[in-house]
Amino acid sequence: MDLFDSALRVDAVVSVDERGQMVLPKEIRQRAHIHPGDKLAVVSYQNQGTVCCLWLMKTEQLLGSVRNSLGPLMSALADTGTQGETP
Repeated sequence: MDLFDSALRVDAVVSVDERGQMVLPKEIRQRAHIHPGDKLAVVSYQNQGTVCCLWLMKTEQLLGSVRNSLGPLMSALADTGTQGETP
């Protein structure tokens, strides 16, 4: 089974009002465990200078991904910076 066949789907179509607001349907909020006050990051993808894709991610998931990606790098940089120091 192809990953895209099982993971990607259109869950809803939403409209943007004149103030730029949109509503995520209740069923999607429930499945995604999105609650009042939760923060969502908007991540965009540009193709030839035009935004063609938008993703919503919970900020804690985004921060977790950044920590997982950059944590080892930051640790390595910190270790490199302290190797030249003398006690």
